[in-house]
Amino acid sequence: MEKFWLQRYPAGVPAEINPDTFPSLVEMFEQSVSQFRDQPAYINMGQVLTYRALEEQSRAFAAYLQQELKLEKGERVAIMMPNLLQYPIALFAVLRAGLVAVNVNPLYTPRELEHQLKDSGAKAIIIVSNFANTLEKVVFRTGVKHVILTRMGDQLGLAKGTLVNFVVKYIKKLVPKYHLPNALSFRQALAKGRHLQYVKPRMTSEDIAFLQYTGGTTGVAKGAMLTHRNMLANVEQCLGVYGPVLRPGDEFVVTALPLYHVFALTVNGLLFLRIGGTNLLITNPRDIPAVVNELSQYQPTCITGVNTLFNALLNNEAFCQLRMSSLRLVIGGGMSVQHAVAERWQQVTGTRLLEGYGLTECSPLVSVCPFDLEGYNGSIGLPVCSTDARILDEQGQEVTALETPGELQIRGPQVMRGYWQRPEATAEVMQDGWLSTGDIVVWQASGFIRIVDRKKDMILVSGFNVYPNEIEDVVAMHPKVLEVAAVGVPSDLTGEQVKIFVVKRDPTLDEATLKAHCRKHLTAYKVPKLIEFRTELPKSNVGKILRRLLRDETVASTPSA
Repeated sequence: MEKFWLQRYPAGVPAEINPDTFPSLVEMFEQSVSQFRDQPAYINMGQVLTYRALEEQSRAFAAYLQQELKLEKGERVAIMMPNLLQYPIALFAVLRAGLVAVNVNPLYTPRELEHQLKDSGAKAIIIVSNFANTLEKVVFRTGVKHVILTRMGDQLGLAKGTLVNFVVKYIKKLVPKYHLPNALSFRQALAKGRHLQYVKPRMTSEDIAFLQYTGGTTGVAKGAMLTHRNMLANVEQCLGVYGPVLRPGDEFVVTALPLYHVFALTVNGLLFLRIGGTNLLITNPRDIPAVVNELSQYQPTCITGVNTLFNALLNNEAFCQLRMSSLRLVIGGGMSVQHAVAERWQQVTGTRLLEGYGLTECSPLVSVCPFDLEGYNGSIGLPVCSTDARILDEQGQEVTALETPGELQIRGPQVMRGYWQRPEATAEVMQDGWLSTGDIVVWQASGFIRIVDRKKDMILVSGFNVYPNEIEDVVAMHPKVLEVAAVGVPSDLTGEQVKIFVVKRDPTLDEATLKAHCRKHLTAYKVPKLIEFRTELPKSNVGKILRRLLRDETVASTPSA
């Protein structure tokens, strides 16, 4: 299908980008730290890390990895920490040393951590002491030779750092006992690295920069091989679609999503580094009052997040009282943005909440809603610059008819090289340069793409396709609903039936009221047959509601109908 959507982007958005603007992420990094030396690059718990300090400390740590640990170009290094100043120092040190970064979710169970360390072949891991107990249980069964430990407050200065480390360990008791006798100190590594020689390795754009593991909520987690060129291309694509509203050297982005998640990694960590912006690192985004307190101390120009974060902020009275006049760009991704949340966000802040869409295998950005969009339109926007998109039906034929569902396929410079050491899995999703996303979408007359759901989450009721996103959007419209998730459960009568899990905003909400609301907005076969009220819904560490977990928890006990 022709790129007919390009004419619908605002003026100033290019049709194509140059994915070879820089030979590697290291050159992009070097340009930014040279151009924006004394500007703040990252802020965490009130402590500022300037571009100059980021360059100096990452150089020292890179030298330590090279000279002391003798890690060679292309070897993998795991990074397991939340949003702390140590993260960008470690990340850019790994990249500058010519190594491959393996981002690890700090909340992984021992089983999940062991799989990722074994699968990636990581030779070293940089980890916060809060999670060292998990590592202790599995490290001896992996190929990890070097464990580098840091504490939450280690980059916050002597006084504040000592206090934070004391509170975290002894007051909040967030550091379970562990025994890693050969572990190295992050701070000592930095100190030693300052006296070692850093040697910039020869790198090409096709070298792997990240092994970014897919969520792993179904099946075995796989490492997407993202090259320097993949990541650079996606940064330039972000710059292409958002650049007209961004001011180099004058942006302040709230980073509540963890940087180990590919969305925040590219959009917050790399894009804003590219333009000399400041990242406000939120270590614990689940503590909404603390997040709001942080926001009140600054004038952010950009916020990225998932639907659940925006919803939680809107349900915090203190946030609704903040003046957010400095905001120019708000991006929602990771999961569908609900209509009710998008509308209320605009009412409260005066800024549009623009939905973006991506996936790990695409570094991650695939499509975005244009920054001049008047309001929520229920779409995931338009493909980003230099990106081809097509929709295939179940027979593998391209869909050109409007509003006809099919699987979205993507081709562009941001598409991964493949899955690490999994050629069969790679072949299942990649053919002739096209990546099958597993997402069911439709073309709209406007040229926008509307996602109807994940292929695997679709519910089949009496032969009719029912998409959970649609159900959730309708339920979320009810003023007494705080959160909702829809799943399909077995039914003897219809094959599957719709069940919803609801967290109440108002305790007076009951099942009859909610069903009556659904009947007003949904055809009969889409109306939930089963409703379960809960105090909270299970979520991933980035706030995505885990539908499959809800379904697996209840499928055995769900009565057939």
